[in-house]
Amino acid sequence: MARGPKKSKKPRLPASGDVVTNRRARHKFEWVEKIEAGIVLKGSEVKALRSGKAQMTDAYAVVEKGEVWLRKLHIPPYEFSNSDAHEAERPRKLLLHRAEIERLIGKTAQKGLTLVPTRIYFKGSRAKVELALARGKEGRDRRREIADRDVRREVEREFKGRMR
Repeated sequence: MARGPKKSKKPRLPASGDVVTNRRARHKFEWVEKIEAGIVLKGSEVKALRSGKAQMTDAYAVVEKGEVWLRKLHIPPYEFSNSDAHEAERPRKLLLHRAEIERLIGKTAQKGLTLVPTRIYFKGSRAKVELALARGKEGRDRRREIADRDVRREVEREFKGRMR
């Protein structure tokens, strides 16, 4: 069967229900644990998120004075809001139970663990952030992962070719 011309690659969209995902986090970090947290937003930020405009490539979370804060999450001002638009990269407070925060303080005190936001989504009418307790990958770990993925693809191709 003849195939048509190869189509150009479209930008990868977030999974259904997700507003924005941090795909780079999967590449740079090894996830140890995932946590769901609420996020404190202004009205224009919610509108901008609902329209799908946010970037979290450099975003990270920190625990300060018993509170969890999300830094460097870029939510551009909502285009139809009035003059009291929000600041695009302001620190945003995350909502977690006290016990969860205490546990995170203990975990992040360990060497090499950090809090990385992996996705933002709406659960009902509330915006949620999925945080990953993560350990940074070294360069050799990333190269090994790429090599393993290539080997897996080759095996799948061989298997598929033999099934025909």
